[in-house]
Amino acid sequence: MTQTIGARAATIIDPEIEADVSKFEMMLARYKAGALDEDVFRVFRLANGIYGQRQGGSNHMVRVKAPYGAISPEQLEMFAEIAEQHSRGWGHITTRQNMQFHFVQLDDIPTVLRKLGSVGMTTREACGDTVRNIQGCHLAGACPHEKLDITQWAEATFRHLLRHPYSQRLPRKFKINFSGCETDCGQAMFNDVGVIAVTRELDDGTTQAGFRVFLAGGLGATPHPALALEPFTAREELLPTIEAAVRVFEQAGNRDNRIRARMKWLVDTLGWDEVQRRVLAQRRLLPASSSWPGGIPAEVLEFGDAPAGRVADGPVSALGQNLDRTVNLNGNGVPVSITPRIARDRWIDSNVVRGTANGKVSAYAWAHLGDVTPLQFRALAAIVRDFDATARLTNRQNIVFRDLRDDQLDALHGRLAEIGMAQPGAELVRDVVSCPGADTCNLSVTQSRGLARAIGERLEEEGLAEIGGVRINISGCMNSCGHHHTADIGLMGTERRAHGVAAPGYQLLLGGYVGQERIEFGDKAMRLPAKTAPDAVIRIVRRFADERGAGEAFRSWMERSGGARTVAEQLKDLDFFPAPSDAPDMFVDWDEITPFDVTLGASECA
Repeated sequence: MTQTIGARAATIIDPEIEADVSKFEMMLARYKAGALDEDVFRVFRLANGIYGQRQGGSNHMVRVKAPYGAISPEQLEMFAEIAEQHSRGWGHITTRQNMQFHFVQLDDIPTVLRKLGSVGMTTREACGDTVRNIQGCHLAGACPHEKLDITQWAEATFRHLLRHPYSQRLPRKFKINFSGCETDCGQAMFNDVGVIAVTRELDDGTTQAGFRVFLAGGLGATPHPALALEPFTAREELLPTIEAAVRVFEQAGNRDNRIRARMKWLVDTLGWDEVQRRVLAQRRLLPASSSWPGGIPAEVLEFGDAPAGRVADGPVSALGQNLDRTVNLNGNGVPVSITPRIARDRWIDSNVVRGTANGKVSAYAWAHLGDVTPLQFRALAAIVRDFDATARLTNRQNIVFRDLRDDQLDALHGRLAEIGMAQPGAELVRDVVSCPGADTCNLSVTQSRGLARAIGERLEEEGLAEIGGVRINISGCMNSCGHHHTADIGLMGTERRAHGVAAPGYQLLLGGYVGQERIEFGDKAMRLPAKTAPDAVIRIVRRFADERGAGEAFRSWMERSGGARTVAEQLKDLDFFPAPSDAPDMFVDWDEITPFDVTLGASECA
């Protein structure tokens, strides 16, 4: 069983976490007394993971870091307590493997931070211009494809950069992801630093495991693919390479214009050759610095990074198929067998991953829209204990149990069914991802969660919810917190104007893809009214299901069909707004009851 600091309970609060909480109490008292400017307090609380909400006043969101998604039963139980006593009755898993709680009152935050610290968790640097939560493949240590188990590498990076002097006041946020193989479930290809484990053959015929490091990727209004720093980075050079990239960004990032302050813009302003040169030069001289992380991290030396390995019969994917007949584990493959009719068998076919050399099994619990209630939190904690398993949050807002045995699956399915988390959802079209949207976010234009719920309901009604090989992601604005650029079907919230009146709308993108050390951003297809977007998604999914070839990925089908614009030609009838008096509902967003109105708050994160 993988051991990490994030997966063990703390009986005494870590002194550094206690120091963070004590400082927050002191700064909050100064702010309430009028002795601390609003701007200064905002920067301070963001660096401590506390984000303002659309509702304003004392309502805040608390973002909890779960490095590479690792989560313990004690932490799950604490989430239940926080959701009940300090939030709105549930927690939300993010696309970056954080846990968020909304509507937390400002005066309650020190108490919440101390409770989180009691189970070894921190919100430090979960928001603001800092190095954010370190992401990693949720199947690390259990994946049949991996070249290295990246768990301890992500853990070491988290520990090294947390409270690091260069991580505190960066020009903008800085994101780091790890993947154990080219399948790239960790989504390294659109981050400031993306790390993918690889191997190379040496002159003597032996194989060396190491990494390929990618830099300067990003989404948002102008998505950029990450670029490879060098063909191969040795294991002992990985942490120095990451720190070198952070240092270059801290020194050269644009501090005058936040719109152009991300790592990706350094490539535009300095040129890729110069960015490479600076990072490699920093790495070469880093041993002279007091913050040099050394060679192989202590965490890796203690717990190891050997890959999980494959079973003799060949690995089996989360889609329940031999990988020879599936494109990959990152949702781009299409199984060629007939879907089982029994609920338990359908769940095993889509939510279970096998293939490790030690015979262990992993299984997904599906969290609708990434939301988890206190009852579910406590039930999940009990499952981890009773099954002697480990658990991680995924970047598609689900929870995966690891270190299981085959003979535990029936009981696990029954336990998940009791709490409404046994739907066959992982890697299937039902698994719609959405950002929080205008429900709580200051920057969101539309109610992305409402649209996600509507699409999910339509997929169920039409019998399409268990189609494989299609991923749907929704963002309420251009900032792409819902990762709409990388989905097979992506939707970005926009304001439309019709008959002189504002109306909720979406930009439809098709064909996003991440994997095999490359990224394809979705191509613009058309704009849609928010209320007809579910119809458009249903038509696309049905057409793909009818026309795809065996094992054909969505983007391949789209290109074979003439591209995004051609696919959208059959949807033109959906881009129509009747007069407001004839169809007033078209001018009301999902999950709203009043006419659409774009009300944006002050930008804190973007």
